[in-house]
Amino acid sequence: MKNAVQLKKKFDTKDYQPGASVFKQLLWYFTSCLFFRSGLIPFSSVLAFILRLFGARIGQDVRIKPYVHIKYPWKFTMGDHSWIAECFIENLDDVIIGRNVCVSQKAVLMTGNHNYKTEGFDLMTGKIFLEDGVWIGAGAMVCPGVHCYSHAVLAAGAIATKDLEAYSIYQGNPAVKVRDRVID
Repeated sequence: MKNAVQLKKKFDTKDYQPGASVFKQLLWYFTSCLFFRSGLIPFSSVLAFILRLFGARIGQDVRIKPYVHIKYPWKFTMGDHSWIAECFIENLDDVIIGRNVCVSQKAVLMTGNHNYKTEGFDLMTGKIFLEDGVWIGAGAMVCPGVHCYSHAVLAAGAIATKDLEAYSIYQGNPAVKVRDRVID
């Protein structure tokens, strides 16, 4: 038990900064609960407007479905004609979504993790970049620092721990390339 107490005291997020004041974080938390996570507002245009108010860079003609979780909108970019379903975006670092991207239901974009090699489980973050035409399947997870290149596909339930090559389809845990993506 003593080791657990010592470990808890040594836990360190280093010098992590969320990028907004405590007031803005609290305001976003309650706004997110009321309008996003509750499903109260089903209109993409309204949800995009609210995200822009909090500093997100949102393109034109996007689809944002109800029940989406976005940790920090000021660290979120979404390109034209992209779609995010009921997914979980834990963006302690930047999440950049290109044009014509689809992030399906129950997908997770996770930009933070902890270093299990240090006694204090130091916080580590890494940006996620989904280039144009990428599709993240239902229930799939993209881990910190992963770059999904143009038109890559991460199949349902797969976990991307490394970059995904352009025009490639990945499956499994950890995700491995299973074939090329051919677009007619």
